Amino acid sequence: MIPSPVFFTTAEDAGFLQDFQNRILTDSRVKDPETFLNYPIVYIHYWPSQTITYVEKKSGQEKSFTKYDVYVGESIDLLGRTNQHFDTGKKAESAEDAWQYSLVNFKNNNEIPYIIVIGQAHFNKSFTLDVENRLIEYVTSMQESVRCSHNGRGNPQGDYYPSEEFDKVFSKIWTGLRRIKPDLFLSETRIKDSAIFKASPLKKLKPEQIQAKELIIRKVCDAYESGKEGQLIFVQGEAGTGKTVLTTSTFYELIKRGEETPPPGQPRFPKMKCHLMVNHDQQAHVYEQMAKRLNLGEDTVSKPTAFINRYSKDNKVDVAFIDEGHLLWTQKKQAYASDAANQLTDIIERARVTVIMFDEYQVLTTEEYWEPAILEKFKQLSISQNNYITLSNQLRMECSPSTMEWISNFVLNKKIGLFQPDSQYEVKSFDSPKHLHQAITKLASKEESKLSRLVATYDWDYNQKSVPEDGGFWKVQIDDWSLPWNYERERHMTRKEKRRISSLAWAEQNQTIDEVGSTFTIQGFDLSYVGVILGPSVQYRDGHVVFCPEYSKNEKATRNRTLTDGTKAQFGEIFLRNEVKVLLTRGVKGLYIYACDPALRQALKDIAKI
Repeated sequence: MIPSPVFFTTAEDAGFLQDFQNRILTDSRVKDPETFLNYPIVYIHYWPSQTITYVEKKSGQEKSFTKYDVYVGESIDLLGRTNQHFDTGKKAESAEDAWQYSLVNFKNNNEIPYIIVIGQAHFNKSFTLDVENRLIEYVTSMQESVRCSHNGRGNPQGDYYPSEEFDKVFSKIWTGLRRIKPDLFLSETRIKDSAIFKASPLKKLKPEQIQAKELIIRKVCDAYESGKEGQLIFVQGEAGTGKTVLTTSTFYELIKRGEETPPPGQPRFPKMKCHLMVNHDQQAHVYEQMAKRLNLGEDTVSKPTAFINRYSKDNKVDVAFIDEGHLLWTQKKQAYASDAANQLTDIIERARVTVIMFDEYQVLTTEEYWEPAILEKFKQLSISQNNYITLSNQLRMECSPSTMEWISNFVLNKKIGLFQPDSQYEVKSFDSPKHLHQAITKLASKEESKLSRLVATYDWDYNQKSVPEDGGFWKVQIDDWSLPWNYERERHMTRKEKRRISSLAWAEQNQTIDEVGSTFTIQGFDLSYVGVILGPSVQYRDGHVVFCPEYSKNEKATRNRTLTDGTKAQFGEIFLRNEVKVLLTRGVKGLYIYACDPALRQALKDIAKI
């Protein structure tokens, strides 16, 4: 039987350490006090740091809630380590010098911080390091209750005894924390549904990701030490293969290693200037929130154009990370007038090493189109430097290989093959958008599938800069059913309401269950279940799926693209195919589909009662 964890919590007031020690020595739950005093334990400091006021929509009353600052640690000397934190706080001149300053400062102002200590009979050093790492990951993701996490990088462990107990023990730990402080420690489902958690640099990587991360760090260090420049590390991987977590984990570790003081006799890791960028508004916002919560600095994350404008050939960063690299612009436009006419070229010129994550099946607009010869040139540059990496393991969708193959066959081969029942993953087709919406709403009402949303192909009018002639919403309209497009409900919110959701991604906002998302809001994000509306641009004729750009409202996908030789070409069918693939691969647990085209709708029903 796995021993249950034991919790002690106390206000960190005058003399609390002596009282704390006495409680540990006399508590009947503690069979051996050494378990807490001289063996590995995990502890959490927390204190109130921000009060948020808002107006409740139903009652119209003004309400408020508290956000906390948190530090998670582990030690084999609880009392000594706690004294160290207070000594550091007394020497610091401000909270900017050391987070421990807040502990001392709060005590001086009669606002008492708290500490929670967790012990367990099977804790060893590796076990507590893994608990610490998971706690930091959770705390960092709790945007609704945590203002700032004051930790450095985590230290996830490999196999150890008894690592097989970890998940069960951690679940008990989190349940206990929620009993102690439910307004701070949120439910695991809410945490795991957050965009920051899904992109967290503290995640325990899979073997393929670990191998890629170690290679990237080795290559970066080699370039730094040898003075090499113009290095390109090209990471190829389809949707759901873990590119985002690989990006954030490597980026975070390089920064944190450079800030750490090495053990005596060990060389210091170089302090490198690292920058992370993505050409996607939603994802860029998530990365900005992540950098803020992990104290990585305000100037470490941006969109590519801002990076290009800020740096130059004579003012470079050491490492430039590009997530969703397929979204980089490959032609001039009003906001990007560089002579290079390719953002990747400009970024490589401004960094010693450039690390790009790329999936050619997620290119969606003419301004992102990569001519095969140009893309091959960059791949060959990476290959010639022995810097080309491929990710192939599907990590997002909890489905069987046959389900993944069925989706790829639908999109890439334009065929609807027989669907093999999948015990791990739910796939359903619907006769009406109303029934699809009802099913997704029901799923979103459950804690375990709260992050379920509707999305659609861009086949209905939408203009973010204007309102329709009737003054209402831009919406997806199918017969007598309709829902607003993404962000339309936000137009009618008060300033306070907008401020309250400003840190949340589109799918995390409660009101968006009654909106329809698009690739512009969910590309790069996970949903629990995704309900996909395939609009008039996706049809079924003569036994094949047909992509019809003439029915798309996305001008960026259907207009002409001027190639490097001056000729013009259209790639709408390719972009529409990629759009459908992005939408169909968002769901972690399931995929629900409604097709506007009657023939496609019937074909989906016929294949296997889905």
